[in-house]
Amino acid sequence: MSRKVLIVEDEKKLASLLSDYLKQAGFTTFCLESGLTVVPWVGENCPDLILLDLMLPGRDGVDICKEIRSFSSVPIIMVTARIEEIDRLLGLELGADDYICKPYSPREVVARVKAVLRRGGGGQTIRASGLVLDESRYLATLAGRQLDLTAVEFKLLKFLAANPGRIYGRQQLMDRIYPDQRVVSDRTIDSHIKKLRKKIAAASADEELIHSVYGVGYKFEMP
Repeated sequence: MSRKVLIVEDEKKLASLLSDYLKQAGFTTFCLESGLTVVPWVGENCPDLILLDLMLPGRDGVDICKEIRSFSSVPIIMVTARIEEIDRLLGLELGADDYICKPYSPREVVARVKAVLRRGGGGQTIRASGLVLDESRYLATLAGRQLDLTAVEFKLLKFLAANPGRIYGRQQLMDRIYPDQRVVSDRTIDSHIKKLRKKIAAASADEELIHSVYGVGYKFEMP
């Protein structure tokens, strides 16, 4: 069965062009123009991937992405023509899996869709003492309290928790979190770790799960 890709794009010609290229690559495509219709459609139809434009009539792509992440881990690729948004999307703080800048080649879009689907997980759940990481819903809880994690923070915590006690350097973690090898500062990992620790402390002040190893990197250990 072919995989379903939802194209959310208000430029009809562009949406039609993307649809044609994706169909040629073996995908089944669906197109929506209004931001107001996206969340209900996703809830009813469960696509395998969403190409989501940032600027849409009716509702902003960032808000749509955040709401979808509250109930689904479907891969989302954000599309933008606004250069000033690139830093924001680089961190993928909103819960997206990747981003593409306009103007773009339809062939590049097809390649990125395939790459994101290849690295998609199978909904694994990790349990470590009071920590539960449910990949199917991108949901993390600690001592019964939900950790409001971004997609990148979830991936980082999941990787460390799946390898307890093992020390990883910043570059190793970047390679795991950003497998497309995009150019980001090695301090990006420090920023994500800092935010993770803050959210973990807010959920359970007594738990210190991520430990720094001076001059080497980070490791996960339950107390």
